[in-house]
Amino acid sequence: MAERMLKFTTIDRRTPEKREARTRDRDFHEIYADFIDAKAQEQASRCSQCGVPFCQTHCPLHNNIPDWLRLTAAGRLEEAYRLSQATNAMPEICGRICPQDRLCEGNCVIEQSGHGTVTIGAVERYLTDKAWEEGWVTPLKARAELGQSVGIIGSGPAGLAAAEVLRELGYAVTVYDRHDRAGGLLIYGIPGFKLEKDVVERRTKRLADGGVGFKLNFEVGRDATLPQLRETHDAVLLATGVYAARELEMPGTGSAGVVAALDYLIASNRKGMGDMVADFETGTLNAADKDVVVIGGGDTAMDCVRTAVRQGAKSVTCLYRRDKENMPGSMREVANAEEEGVVFEWLAAPRGLLGEADGVTGVRAVRMRLGPPDSSGRRAPEAVEGSDFDLPAQLVIKALGFDPEDLPTTLAEPDLSVSRWGTVKIDRRTQAANLDGVFAAGDIARGASLVVWAIRDGRDAADSIHSYLRAKADSPALVAAE
Repeated sequence: MAERMLKFTTIDRRTPEKREARTRDRDFHEIYADFIDAKAQEQASRCSQCGVPFCQTHCPLHNNIPDWLRLTAAGRLEEAYRLSQATNAMPEICGRICPQDRLCEGNCVIEQSGHGTVTIGAVERYLTDKAWEEGWVTPLKARAELGQSVGIIGSGPAGLAAAEVLRELGYAVTVYDRHDRAGGLLIYGIPGFKLEKDVVERRTKRLADGGVGFKLNFEVGRDATLPQLRETHDAVLLATGVYAARELEMPGTGSAGVVAALDYLIASNRKGMGDMVADFETGTLNAADKDVVVIGGGDTAMDCVRTAVRQGAKSVTCLYRRDKENMPGSMREVANAEEEGVVFEWLAAPRGLLGEADGVTGVRAVRMRLGPPDSSGRRAPEAVEGSDFDLPAQLVIKALGFDPEDLPTTLAEPDLSVSRWGTVKIDRRTQAANLDGVFAAGDIARGASLVVWAIRDGRDAADSIHSYLRAKADSPALVAAE
């Protein structure tokens, strides 16, 4: 098979066709086309099959990337798919939304030599979409019923990844979620132009068809407490994510028209799925015909600016206090936003919001420069005196990041131990919390991070829960009680 590989010197990097900005900026369909078989095989053949695969080591899931690229190049597509899904519960989702430019592709050896990285994400997406089309995605089946149950709080990527592993092992699994659809941020936080919702829904349907129970519109702390769930299940996994928006601390933040990023994105996604959304219809969470300013520089900010474009905003500006090179969001998403007409004000930060309580009219901002590194090692932004400027805005979206909710209070479990940041304190080897039989995975234990890390944490937590429950089932006290 070696003759089919190492073609990066003769074949240029090619990504799937991308729709032109003028044809995509008014709908929420994904912007990239699928690879055809021949193109996927051609691009996979560019892999150098290096002895130390940095793409694999820089993937949180340590996906077997060189191996499934080699199989793809050889046309052995079903085998390639099975290898890709062996380490990843949702490869087609990671292929769409992972920041490959910062992870696997950003560390590709041939990229470092100037030949352009292998299009790993596009091939990953292609393989699993092909698998769904061809029927290679097999139904979820338990090996044998083990007679123990696990409750999972949260149906985002960490919770879903853990549910799949635990159900396959033979546990009765129930997933609890406050929303009316399973999927967490995959459904409600990420716009359709990055991840169309049927891609997520077929995953949750596979879990439901395989025996995973979903209790939706179920809020732990309201409909049941964590102590009650601990009585109901043999183990509980906290996979709630982090949803508390960080606030702006400046004059005018309470004005109408100043909204949190997640509220804005949830309203847009609900509207796209056919729901009636009152705040969208009234214009509160609708950017149509408005000057929009998004404050922040991460992937959530990019989701907001690109959503505003599609809603027909008059203008869309992203305000970020550092420069482009220090932006935490994906450079691919920044490029897509620029193509779609978003204006970026780099090295600029808000000083205050203009207008009255009944409506924001603008943002007063100041130019910044990067000073010496702070305690995190990043160069700290500092204001340039006398550089104030105003931006018109009838909608200001706060995309400053997310913190955990007060879980000991919301879950009605004051003994749950949390860090000073509000994340659940866990044993990093086992992801066990301080309460017996309680584990945590994803952002609620790690802090706001990437979907791929949530999947990794969910799978690791499932393995630890399995070890815990097997030990519990084999304990002499339990056997005597039976």
